Amino acid sequence: MSDIGDAGDAGATGRRGVDRAGDGEIRGTALGRAPVPLSVLDLVTVGAGSTAHASLRTSVEIARLAESRGYHRHWVAEHHSMPGVASSSPAVILAHLAAHTSRIRLGSGGVMLPNHAPLAVAEQFGTLEALAPGRIDLGLGRAPGTDGQTAAALRGPGRRDDAVDEFPRQLAELIRFLDDDFPDGHPYARVHAVPGPVQGPAERPPVWLLGSSGFSARLAGGLGLPFAYAHHFSPAGTLPALDLYRQSFRPSAVLDAPYAVIGVGALAADTAEAARAQVLTGALSMLRLRSGRPGLVPTPEEAAAYPYTPLEREFVDGRLASMVHGTPDEVTTGLDDLAKLTGADELMLTASAHDGQARLRSYALVADAYGMPAAEVRASA
Repeated sequence: MSDIGDAGDAGATGRRGVDRAGDGEIRGTALGRAPVPLSVLDLVTVGAGSTAHASLRTSVEIARLAESRGYHRHWVAEHHSMPGVASSSPAVILAHLAAHTSRIRLGSGGVMLPNHAPLAVAEQFGTLEALAPGRIDLGLGRAPGTDGQTAAALRGPGRRDDAVDEFPRQLAELIRFLDDDFPDGHPYARVHAVPGPVQGPAERPPVWLLGSSGFSARLAGGLGLPFAYAHHFSPAGTLPALDLYRQSFRPSAVLDAPYAVIGVGALAADTAEAARAQVLTGALSMLRLRSGRPGLVPTPEEAAAYPYTPLEREFVDGRLASMVHGTPDEVTTGLDDLAKLTGADELMLTASAHDGQARLRSYALVADAYGMPAAEVRASA
């Protein structure tokens, strides 16, 4: 079977009356002077001297601010065995964010499907949909979100090392669990994801495919699903992947035309120097991760004083060049240019910084610069 054929018809209505997401639940609206809808990708980073508890509280603050200022969605990414990232359990975090927000869409950016049984993911996101009806997105990736040893520990004994190659089959299985429509005679025909349509007609979260290469772009296009590309850590492949997605796209009951989001590293501060000091901390953190030395996100002082080798400096300079950072006007100009260059339907901003309050302020400054809705006054979490 082909990769796309294995995943079935992602646009049809399930036999138990599942209401699938349509364009209205996927497409956002650009507010103020923003060129496209803006959203948030939250890595729940933990800076040196801080704690996971503090970072998760900051995530609540960011979600509330994003909701108040007109950001379309707030996604949380799955990572493992990374001291500087506290988002190993997106579903748990999303349930917490759902309890502290009322309108903004919440989702995974993404759940790394090879790490999980499809039924478990269907149950988790069925539960989230029951907690926050009409507000949940299920973004799926095929990478492990970690190193090989950690991936093996996550999956347990007996799981194949090439689990990512099983992604189309796992995706097809997950969609059938979400829709409760395994055919008669299938081994899982009497297995039901609960909460779910076995309890009666129900909506289910829209499925998104995420990627940093052409594989998921082609698969998403062939299934007529929305696609999110990780421009923030693989910028060289952005245009080829988006072209492949659009060329492969086949209309479905989910979408009648392609819808592509790109993740963008973006941080605004009062001065260009302050913004650079913060994004340099994220660049050094990534350098250490790539060198097998993961840790908490370093302070601006540590990042500035680090003795970079020529190769390390080249890596860090490349990271900074792919990020949109500076004053609010510099950031909005960069975002405008990127939206025009890529034709992205939505920009999902991820603010890389040691300081959680700098991340929070960045989203506020971007909203201010674009003339997005004014902030509402809300009680703290």
